[in-house]
Order: sequence, then structure tokens, then C-alpha cells
Amino acid sequence: MYSRYSFVLILLGVILINGIRAARKWDYEPISITAFTSDESLISFNISLVRIGRGEYGASAIVEWNYDTTEETMVEGVVYRSSSGAESDYRVLPYSIPKQSFYEYLNTYYKDVVMKNLAHCSNIPIFEDKFQPPWPKKTYIGDKCVADGDGLPEIVPPGMYKIVCNCTGPDQPTWGLTIIFKLTNRIF
Repeated sequence: MYSRYSFVLILLGVILINGIRAARKWDYEPISITAFTSDESLISFNISLVRIGRGEYGASAIVEWNYDTTEETMVEGVVYRSSSGAESDYRVLPYSIPKQSFYEYLNTYYKDVVMKNLAHCSNIPIFEDKFQPPWPKKTYIGDKCVADGDGLPEIVPPGMYKIVCNCTGPDQPTWGLTIIFKLTNRIF
């Protein structure tokens, strides 16, 4: 009788411990997403926010990528936060991506965050170990993408966030994205 009781307690303990996993403690609502390019014949964007369900939004995009990247292609991303949402209130956060080569970006942030959050809803390149150039020239499509936060901080302060990403290179187009979203604390 005690062995059954002990077994049940151990099983209950394992189930409880298994349920205590680190998870993001925030939710987000996308406000806007915009893109620019210096040459639409080399890269063009058609991006929009789409309503998926009640209170749930995602992003859909078509990106025509028609140029070759090189070791000199550079990427950077800056993350800002505003507690009020006023443009003058935005402050730089340490979550930024320092200016780095496109290939270095692919082997770090892209692999750790972008692939984990967008691979399920798009045809972006996916790789296991280290990215092997060249970056494919093709049409990339994302359909109702909702990021679940894999690879992002678990706890961040609520407020308005703005992410500004830029890509440049010699004899290449200059392009970028700006994403604005509202972040709130998750209660449960």
C-alpha cells in the first residue's frame, strides 16, 4: 500500500516539475510593420499585418530577393522601448543586434530567433550547423506569421517597442524594416 502511495507521489512530483518550465512572461500586439528599399528591382517588400482571430494578429509578407550577398553585406538591428508610446520617449535597449556581416547574423540571431519563430509559417532558408553561402535569390513568402518568442528574453518590461533593422553593402541595395508592437505582461 505504501509503495503505491509513494509511486503516486513521485509521479505527481514529476508531472509538477515537468510543468514548471521557463516561458515568456509577455504577450504582444503588432501595431505596424513597414519596409523600404533603395532598389525595388533587387529587393522588394509587400508586408501587412493580418487579423487571424479575435485579438490575434500576425504578419504576411512577400519578399522578392534578386541580388547576391557578399562578405561585405552588413546587417544591424536596434530595439527601442517607450513606456508612453510617444516618439520622443523611445530609448535604445541592450537587445540590439550590433552591425555585423550578413553571414555572421545568419549564424547567430537568424538561426536562434528568426528560424525558430518564422520557419513554421514561411519558406525562409533553414539550416542545421553553419550557413553555407550563397543566400538564395527567390521569392520568400510568410503567411499569417505569429512569433511565439523562442529565443527572446523571458521577462521584459511592458510598453511600446520599435525594432529597426537595416541591411547595406557595396553595390547592393540598402533596405530595412521597422516593426512596432505593444508588449504587455502575461498574467498566467
